Amino acid sequence: MDKIVIQGGAPLIGEIEVSGAKNAALPILAATLLSSEPQTLLGIPKLMDVATTKKLLQRMGAEISEQEGVHSVQVKTIKSCEAPYDLVKTMRASILVLGPLVARCGEAHVSLPGGCAIGARPIQLHLTALEKMGAEIKIEHGMIHAKAGKLKGAKIYFDLPTVTGTENLMMAATLAEGTTTLENAACEPEITDLAQFLNACGARIEGAGTDRITIQGVAALKRASYRVMPDRIEAGTFMIAAAITKGDLVIRHGRAEHLASVIEKLRAAGATVTEEKDLLRVKGGAVHAVDVKTLPYPGFPTDMQAQMMALMSISDGLSVVTETIFENRFNHVAELRRMGAEIRLEGNHAVIKGVQKLSGAPVMASDLRASASLILAGLVAQGETEVLRIYHLDRGYERIEEKLSKVGASIRRVKGAA
Repeated sequence: MDKIVIQGGAPLIGEIEVSGAKNAALPILAATLLSSEPQTLLGIPKLMDVATTKKLLQRMGAEISEQEGVHSVQVKTIKSCEAPYDLVKTMRASILVLGPLVARCGEAHVSLPGGCAIGARPIQLHLTALEKMGAEIKIEHGMIHAKAGKLKGAKIYFDLPTVTGTENLMMAATLAEGTTTLENAACEPEITDLAQFLNACGARIEGAGTDRITIQGVAALKRASYRVMPDRIEAGTFMIAAAITKGDLVIRHGRAEHLASVIEKLRAAGATVTEEKDLLRVKGGAVHAVDVKTLPYPGFPTDMQAQMMALMSISDGLSVVTETIFENRFNHVAELRRMGAEIRLEGNHAVIKGVQKLSGAPVMASDLRASASLILAGLVAQGETEVLRIYHLDRGYERIEEKLSKVGASIRRVKGAA
Protein backbone atom coordinates (compact mmCIF):
# COMPACT_ATOMS: atom_id res chain seq x y z
CA MET A 1 0.00 0.00 0.00
CA ASP A 2 1.36 3.44 -0.93
CA LYS A 3 2.22 6.16 1.56
CA ILE A 4 3.12 9.84 1.38
CA VAL A 5 6.37 11.01 2.99
CA ILE A 6 6.84 14.71 3.78
CA GLN A 7 9.78 16.72 5.11
CA GLY A 8 8.12 19.77 6.62
CA GLY A 9 9.20 23.37 6.91
CA ALA A 10 9.32 24.71 3.35
CA PRO A 11 7.03 27.61 2.36
CA LEU A 12 5.02 26.89 -0.78
CA ILE A 13 5.67 29.46 -3.50
CA GLY A 14 4.49 29.48 -7.09
CA GLU A 15 1.44 28.54 -9.14
CA ILE A 16 -0.71 25.47 -8.63
CA GLU A 17 -3.59 24.27 -10.79
CA VAL A 18 -6.94 22.96 -9.58
CA SER A 19 -8.39 19.87 -11.28
CA GLY A 20 -12.02 19.26 -12.22
CA ALA A 21 -14.37 18.73 -9.31
CA LYS A 22 -14.87 15.15 -8.17
CA ASN A 23 -18.23 16.02 -6.65
CA ALA A 24 -19.41 17.45 -9.97
CA ALA A 25 -17.83 14.82 -12.22
CA LEU A 26 -19.47 11.85 -10.49
CA PRO A 27 -23.11 12.98 -10.88
CA ILE A 28 -22.44 14.21 -14.43
CA LEU A 29 -21.03 10.79 -15.32
CA ALA A 30 -24.10 9.15 -13.75
CA ALA A 31 -26.31 11.50 -15.78
CA THR A 32 -24.97 10.03 -19.06
CA LEU A 33 -27.21 7.03 -18.28
CA LEU A 34 -30.22 9.21 -19.09
CA SER A 35 -29.43 9.46 -22.81
CA SER A 36 -28.55 7.14 -25.69
CA GLU A 37 -26.62 9.97 -27.35
CA PRO A 38 -22.81 10.40 -27.06
CA GLN A 39 -21.66 12.96 -24.48
CA THR A 40 -18.31 14.76 -24.51
CA LEU A 41 -16.95 15.63 -21.07
CA LEU A 42 -13.90 17.77 -20.35
CA GLY A 43 -12.11 18.28 -17.05
CA ILE A 44 -12.93 14.87 -15.57
CA PRO A 45 -10.23 14.30 -12.90
CA LYS A 46 -8.17 11.12 -12.71
CA LEU A 47 -9.31 9.76 -9.36
CA MET A 48 -10.18 6.40 -7.86
CA ASP A 49 -13.85 7.33 -7.47
CA VAL A 50 -13.99 8.39 -11.12
CA ALA A 51 -12.38 5.10 -12.20
CA THR A 52 -14.93 3.17 -10.10
CA THR A 53 -17.81 5.14 -11.62
CA LYS A 54 -16.54 4.48 -15.14
CA LYS A 55 -16.34 0.73 -14.39
CA LEU A 56 -19.88 0.83 -13.05
CA LEU A 57 -21.17 2.63 -16.15
CA GLN A 58 -19.34 0.23 -18.46
CA ARG A 59 -20.96 -2.70 -16.65
CA MET A 60 -24.30 -1.08 -17.41
CA GLY A 61 -23.50 -0.76 -21.11
CA ALA A 62 -21.61 2.51 -21.45
CA GLU A 63 -18.94 2.92 -24.10
CA ILE A 64 -16.24 5.17 -22.66
CA SER A 65 -13.10 6.46 -24.30
CA GLU A 66 -10.57 9.08 -23.28
CA GLN A 67 -8.12 10.99 -25.43
CA GLU A 68 -5.97 13.85 -24.19
CA GLY A 69 -8.21 14.42 -21.20
CA VAL A 70 -11.46 14.44 -23.16
CA HIS A 71 -13.98 11.73 -22.27
CA SER A 72 -16.56 10.40 -24.69
CA VAL A 73 -19.41 8.53 -23.02
CA GLN A 74 -22.31 6.85 -24.76
CA VAL A 75 -24.93 4.52 -23.32
CA LYS A 76 -26.83 3.34 -26.39
CA THR A 77 -28.72 0.74 -24.37
CA ILE A 78 -28.76 -0.18 -20.70
CA LYS A 79 -27.46 -3.76 -20.52
CA SER A 80 -27.72 -4.04 -16.74
CA CYS A 81 -29.76 -2.10 -14.18
CA GLU A 82 -27.68 -3.41 -11.29
CA ALA A 83 -24.99 -1.63 -9.30
CA PRO A 84 -23.43 -4.49 -7.31
CA TYR A 85 -21.75 -4.27 -3.93
CA ASP A 86 -18.28 -5.12 -5.25
CA LEU A 87 -18.26 -1.86 -7.24
CA VAL A 88 -20.08 0.49 -4.88
CA LYS A 89 -18.70 -0.56 -1.49
CA THR A 90 -15.99 2.13 -1.49
CA MET A 91 -18.02 5.00 -2.91
CA ARG A 92 -21.02 6.78 -1.47
CA ALA A 93 -21.71 8.54 -4.80
CA SER A 94 -22.68 5.24 -6.42
CA ILE A 95 -26.25 5.91 -5.23
CA LEU A 96 -26.41 8.53 -8.00
CA VAL A 97 -27.15 5.87 -10.63
CA LEU A 98 -30.47 5.08 -8.93
CA GLY A 99 -32.45 8.02 -10.31
CA PRO A 100 -31.16 7.80 -13.89
CA LEU A 101 -31.74 4.03 -14.08
CA VAL A 102 -35.33 4.24 -12.85
CA ALA A 103 -36.03 7.18 -15.18
CA ARG A 104 -34.66 5.52 -18.30
CA CYS A 105 -35.24 1.80 -17.66
CA GLY A 106 -38.10 1.76 -15.20
CA GLU A 107 -36.06 -0.24 -12.73
CA ALA A 108 -32.84 -0.24 -10.73
CA HIS A 109 -31.08 -2.62 -8.38
CA VAL A 110 -28.46 -0.69 -6.43
CA SER A 111 -26.44 -1.94 -3.48
CA LEU A 112 -26.55 0.21 -0.38
CA PRO A 113 -23.37 2.26 -0.83
CA GLY A 114 -20.18 2.61 1.17
CA GLY A 115 -17.63 5.43 1.28
CA CYS A 116 -15.77 7.33 3.98
CA ALA A 117 -16.42 6.46 7.63
CA ILE A 118 -17.57 9.95 8.59
CA GLY A 119 -21.05 9.19 9.85
CA ALA A 120 -24.53 8.21 8.78
CA ARG A 121 -25.67 9.54 5.42
CA PRO A 122 -29.19 8.13 5.14
CA ILE A 123 -30.63 7.64 1.67
CA GLN A 124 -34.22 7.41 2.87
CA LEU A 125 -34.78 10.94 1.54
CA HIS A 126 -33.94 9.66 -1.98
CA LEU A 127 -36.25 6.68 -1.68
CA THR A 128 -39.23 8.54 -0.24
CA ALA A 129 -38.99 11.10 -3.04
CA LEU A 130 -38.83 8.42 -5.74
CA GLU A 131 -41.93 6.81 -4.24
CA LYS A 132 -43.73 10.14 -4.57
CA MET A 133 -42.84 10.03 -8.27
CA GLY A 134 -44.45 6.60 -8.63
CA ALA A 135 -41.60 4.16 -7.96
CA GLU A 136 -42.04 1.03 -5.87
CA ILE A 137 -39.10 0.59 -3.50
CA LYS A 138 -37.94 -2.51 -1.62
CA ILE A 139 -34.71 -3.05 0.32
CA GLU A 140 -33.62 -6.68 0.59
CA HIS A 141 -30.26 -8.27 1.38
CA GLY A 142 -28.43 -4.94 1.21
CA MET A 143 -29.90 -4.01 -2.18
CA ILE A 144 -32.32 -1.25 -3.15
CA HIS A 145 -34.87 -2.49 -5.71
CA ALA A 146 -36.83 0.23 -7.48
CA LYS A 147 -39.46 -0.17 -10.20
CA ALA A 148 -41.66 2.32 -12.03
CA GLY A 149 -43.65 2.10 -15.23
CA LYS A 150 -43.06 5.81 -15.87
CA LEU A 151 -42.02 8.35 -13.27
CA LYS A 152 -44.48 11.18 -12.72
CA GLY A 153 -43.68 14.74 -11.74
CA ALA A 154 -44.27 15.50 -8.07
CA LYS A 155 -43.75 18.16 -5.43
CA ILE A 156 -40.97 16.96 -3.16
CA TYR A 157 -39.89 18.52 0.12
CA PHE A 158 -36.61 17.37 1.66
CA ASP A 159 -36.68 17.33 5.46
CA LEU A 160 -32.96 18.15 5.31
CA PRO A 161 -30.97 19.58 2.41
CA THR A 162 -29.27 16.61 0.74
CA VAL A 163 -26.73 17.04 -2.05
CA THR A 164 -26.91 13.53 -3.52
CA GLY A 165 -30.66 13.43 -2.93
CA THR A 166 -31.15 16.69 -4.83
CA GLU A 167 -28.94 15.41 -7.66
CA ASN A 168 -30.60 12.00 -7.82
CA LEU A 169 -34.12 13.40 -7.98
CA MET A 170 -33.16 16.17 -10.40
CA MET A 171 -31.80 13.52 -12.78
CA ALA A 172 -34.82 11.27 -12.35
CA ALA A 173 -37.20 14.18 -12.99
CA THR A 174 -35.60 15.13 -16.34
CA LEU A 175 -37.37 12.19 -18.05
CA ALA A 176 -40.48 12.09 -15.85
CA GLU A 177 -43.93 13.06 -17.09
CA GLY A 178 -44.89 16.56 -15.98
CA THR A 179 -43.24 18.95 -13.58
CA THR A 180 -41.24 18.13 -10.47
CA THR A 181 -40.48 20.69 -7.78
CA LEU A 182 -37.73 20.11 -5.22
CA GLU A 183 -38.22 22.18 -2.08
CA ASN A 184 -35.49 22.68 0.54
CA ALA A 185 -33.03 21.48 -2.09
CA ALA A 186 -29.30 21.65 -1.50
CA CYS A 187 -27.62 24.69 -3.10
CA GLU A 188 -24.04 23.49 -3.71
CA PRO A 189 -22.26 24.67 -6.90
CA GLU A 190 -21.89 21.04 -7.99
CA ILE A 191 -25.70 20.82 -8.22
CA THR A 192 -25.71 23.88 -10.47
CA ASP A 193 -22.99 22.26 -12.59
CA LEU A 194 -25.07 19.09 -13.00
CA ALA A 195 -28.13 21.16 -13.95
CA GLN A 196 -26.11 23.10 -16.52
CA PHE A 197 -24.91 19.84 -18.09
CA LEU A 198 -28.43 18.42 -18.19
CA ASN A 199 -29.80 21.64 -19.69
CA ALA A 200 -27.06 21.48 -22.33
CA CYS A 201 -28.49 18.04 -23.15
CA GLY A 202 -32.00 19.46 -23.53
CA ALA A 203 -33.36 19.18 -19.98
CA ARG A 204 -35.58 21.96 -18.62
CA ILE A 205 -34.30 22.78 -15.14
CA GLU A 206 -34.69 26.10 -13.34
CA GLY A 207 -33.58 27.24 -9.91
CA ALA A 208 -30.48 25.08 -9.41
CA GLY A 209 -28.31 26.78 -6.82
CA THR A 210 -31.37 27.84 -4.82
CA ASP A 211 -33.50 25.86 -2.38
CA ARG A 212 -36.32 25.49 -4.94
CA ILE A 213 -35.62 23.65 -8.19
CA THR A 214 -38.22 23.09 -10.90
CA ILE A 215 -37.79 20.37 -13.54
CA GLN A 216 -40.09 20.06 -16.53
CA GLY A 217 -39.75 16.52 -17.85
CA VAL A 218 -38.71 15.95 -21.48
CA ALA A 219 -39.04 12.89 -23.73
CA ALA A 220 -35.30 12.43 -24.34
CA LEU A 221 -31.93 14.08 -23.93
CA LYS A 222 -29.59 14.97 -26.79
CA ARG A 223 -25.81 15.01 -27.13
CA ALA A 224 -23.72 17.76 -25.56
CA SER A 225 -20.16 18.85 -24.82
CA TYR A 226 -19.47 20.10 -21.31
CA ARG A 227 -16.54 21.06 -19.06
CA VAL A 228 -16.78 20.09 -15.39
CA MET A 229 -16.31 22.93 -12.88
CA PRO A 230 -13.02 23.24 -10.93
CA ASP A 231 -12.82 21.47 -7.57
CA ARG A 232 -13.55 24.06 -4.89
CA ILE A 233 -12.42 21.72 -2.09
CA GLU A 234 -9.06 21.10 -3.76
CA ALA A 235 -8.72 24.86 -4.25
CA GLY A 236 -9.56 25.46 -0.59
CA THR A 237 -7.00 22.84 0.46
CA PHE A 238 -4.28 24.61 -1.54
CA MET A 239 -5.32 27.93 0.01
CA ILE A 240 -4.72 26.47 3.46
CA ALA A 241 -1.44 24.95 2.25
CA ALA A 242 -0.24 28.49 1.46
CA ALA A 243 -1.46 29.82 4.80
CA ILE A 244 -0.06 27.02 6.96
CA THR A 245 3.42 27.17 5.38
CA LYS A 246 3.49 31.00 5.27
CA GLY A 247 3.86 30.65 1.53
CA ASP A 248 2.62 32.56 -1.50
CA LEU A 249 0.51 30.55 -3.92
CA VAL A 250 -1.38 31.46 -7.06
CA ILE A 251 -4.23 28.95 -7.36
CA ARG A 252 -5.34 28.71 -10.96
CA HIS A 253 -9.03 27.85 -11.53
CA GLY A 254 -9.84 28.82 -7.96
CA ARG A 255 -13.28 30.45 -8.07
CA ALA A 256 -13.83 32.98 -5.32
CA GLU A 257 -17.61 32.83 -5.68
CA HIS A 258 -17.52 29.15 -4.63
CA LEU A 259 -15.21 29.76 -1.65
CA ALA A 260 -16.55 32.89 0.03
CA SER A 261 -16.84 31.30 3.49
CA VAL A 262 -13.34 29.79 3.29
CA ILE A 263 -11.84 33.08 2.09
CA GLU A 264 -13.51 34.94 4.97
CA LYS A 265 -12.08 32.56 7.57
CA LEU A 266 -8.59 32.57 6.03
CA ARG A 267 -8.49 36.37 6.05
CA ALA A 268 -9.60 36.36 9.68
CA ALA A 269 -6.82 33.85 10.36
CA GLY A 270 -4.18 36.24 9.00
CA ALA A 271 -3.77 35.20 5.38
CA THR A 272 -3.89 37.70 2.53
CA VAL A 273 -6.29 36.52 -0.18
CA THR A 274 -6.43 38.29 -3.56
CA GLU A 275 -9.28 37.47 -5.91
CA GLU A 276 -8.86 37.66 -9.67
CA LYS A 277 -10.73 36.13 -12.56
CA ASP A 278 -10.24 32.34 -12.50
CA LEU A 279 -7.51 32.46 -9.88
CA LEU A 280 -6.81 33.19 -6.24
CA ARG A 281 -3.56 34.30 -4.61
CA VAL A 282 -2.94 33.43 -0.97
CA LYS A 283 -0.04 34.74 1.11
CA GLY A 284 0.42 33.33 4.58
CA GLY A 285 1.31 35.28 7.72
CA ALA A 286 1.02 34.88 11.46
CA VAL A 287 -1.86 32.45 12.06
CA HIS A 288 -4.65 33.83 14.25
CA ALA A 289 -7.21 31.66 16.02
CA VAL A 290 -10.70 31.72 14.50
CA ASP A 291 -13.84 29.72 15.25
CA VAL A 292 -15.38 27.63 12.47
CA LYS A 293 -18.83 26.05 12.17
CA THR A 294 -19.66 23.78 9.24
CA LEU A 295 -22.96 24.44 7.51
CA PRO A 296 -24.67 23.58 4.22
CA TYR A 297 -23.56 25.75 1.29
CA PRO A 298 -22.96 28.68 1.25
CA GLY A 299 -21.75 28.09 4.81
CA PHE A 300 -18.29 26.75 5.66
CA PRO A 301 -17.93 23.34 3.94
CA THR A 302 -17.72 20.20 6.04
CA ASP A 303 -15.21 19.00 3.43
CA MET A 304 -12.84 21.80 4.58
CA GLN A 305 -13.21 21.25 8.31
CA ALA A 306 -10.26 18.89 8.76
CA GLN A 307 -7.95 21.12 6.72
CA MET A 308 -8.94 24.19 8.74
CA MET A 309 -8.29 22.28 11.96
CA ALA A 310 -4.73 21.59 10.81
CA LEU A 311 -4.25 25.35 10.33
CA MET A 312 -5.76 26.17 13.73
CA SER A 313 -3.35 23.70 15.33
CA ILE A 314 -0.55 26.26 14.87
CA SER A 315 -2.60 29.40 15.57
CA ASP A 316 -1.78 32.00 18.25
CA GLY A 317 -4.72 31.21 20.51
CA LEU A 318 -7.81 29.13 21.24
CA SER A 319 -10.27 28.19 18.51
CA VAL A 320 -13.38 26.04 18.34
CA VAL A 321 -14.37 23.96 15.30
CA THR A 322 -17.99 22.84 15.32
CA GLU A 323 -19.13 20.05 12.99
CA THR A 324 -22.87 20.11 12.24
CA ILE A 325 -23.05 17.91 9.13
CA PHE A 326 -21.44 14.53 9.97
CA GLU A 327 -21.21 13.13 13.47
CA ASN A 328 -18.00 11.11 12.96
CA ARG A 329 -15.89 13.67 11.15
CA PHE A 330 -13.26 14.14 13.86
CA ASN A 331 -11.31 10.95 13.14
CA HIS A 332 -8.25 13.03 12.18
CA VAL A 333 -8.00 14.54 15.67
CA ALA A 334 -6.11 11.60 17.20
CA GLU A 335 -3.55 11.70 14.37
CA LEU A 336 -3.04 15.46 14.64
CA ARG A 337 -2.45 14.94 18.36
CA ARG A 338 0.31 12.47 17.46
CA MET A 339 1.99 15.37 15.69
CA GLY A 340 1.78 17.60 18.77
CA ALA A 341 -1.56 19.35 18.26
CA GLU A 342 -3.51 20.19 21.42
CA ILE A 343 -7.13 19.37 20.64
CA ARG A 344 -9.94 18.49 23.03
CA LEU A 345 -13.24 17.04 21.82
CA GLU A 346 -16.53 18.03 23.40
CA GLY A 347 -19.35 16.39 21.48
CA ASN A 348 -19.44 17.96 18.02
CA HIS A 349 -16.97 20.67 19.08
CA ALA A 350 -13.18 20.49 18.80
CA VAL A 351 -11.38 22.95 21.07
CA ILE A 352 -7.92 23.69 19.69
CA LYS A 353 -5.12 25.41 21.58
CA GLY A 354 -2.57 26.51 19.02
CA VAL A 355 1.03 25.36 19.44
CA GLN A 356 4.23 26.90 18.08
CA LYS A 357 5.23 23.82 16.15
CA LEU A 358 4.06 20.40 15.06
CA SER A 359 6.38 17.39 14.93
CA GLY A 360 6.56 14.91 12.08
CA ALA A 361 5.24 11.44 12.89
CA PRO A 362 3.73 8.37 11.22
CA VAL A 363 -0.02 8.98 10.91
CA MET A 364 -2.93 7.11 9.41
CA ALA A 365 -5.67 8.62 7.26
CA SER A 366 -9.22 7.64 8.18
CA ASP A 367 -11.07 9.33 5.32
CA LEU A 368 -10.58 11.55 2.29
CA ARG A 369 -10.44 14.99 3.91
CA ALA A 370 -8.57 13.68 6.96
CA SER A 371 -5.86 12.63 4.50
CA ALA A 372 -5.58 16.21 3.28
CA SER A 373 -5.41 17.61 6.82
CA LEU A 374 -2.52 15.30 7.70
CA ILE A 375 -0.61 16.30 4.58
CA LEU A 376 -1.13 19.97 5.48
CA ALA A 377 0.13 19.32 9.00
CA GLY A 378 3.11 17.47 7.55
CA LEU A 379 4.00 20.42 5.34
CA VAL A 380 4.57 22.62 8.40
CA ALA A 381 5.80 20.01 10.91
CA GLN A 382 9.41 19.70 11.98
CA GLY A 383 10.96 16.50 10.67
CA GLU A 384 9.42 13.70 8.63
CA THR A 385 5.75 12.79 8.42
CA GLU A 386 4.48 9.56 6.90
CA VAL A 387 0.82 9.47 5.90
CA LEU A 388 -0.50 5.92 5.60
CA ARG A 389 -3.71 4.62 3.99
CA ILE A 390 -3.58 7.22 1.24
CA TYR A 391 -6.05 5.29 -0.90
CA HIS A 392 -8.52 7.65 0.74
CA LEU A 393 -6.52 10.58 -0.66
CA ASP A 394 -6.54 9.16 -4.17
CA ARG A 395 -10.33 9.11 -4.13
CA GLY A 396 -10.47 12.91 -4.19
CA TYR A 397 -7.13 14.57 -5.04
CA GLU A 398 -5.45 14.21 -8.42
CA ARG A 399 -1.63 13.90 -8.17
CA ILE A 400 -1.54 16.09 -5.08
CA GLU A 401 2.05 15.16 -4.23
CA GLU A 402 3.21 16.20 -7.72
CA LYS A 403 1.35 19.51 -7.55
CA LEU A 404 2.72 20.36 -4.10
CA SER A 405 6.25 19.30 -5.05
CA LYS A 406 6.27 21.76 -7.95
CA VAL A 407 5.65 24.68 -5.57
CA GLY A 408 8.39 23.76 -3.10
CA ALA A 409 7.09 20.98 -0.88
CA SER A 410 9.43 18.15 0.03
CA ILE A 411 6.86 15.42 -0.57
CA ARG A 412 6.94 12.07 -2.30
CA ARG A 413 4.86 8.97 -2.76
CA VAL A 414 6.42 5.67 -1.69
CA LYS A 415 4.95 2.77 -3.64
CA GLY A 416 3.95 -0.45 -1.97
CA ALA A 417 4.66 0.73 1.57
CA ALA A 418 3.44 -1.39 4.46
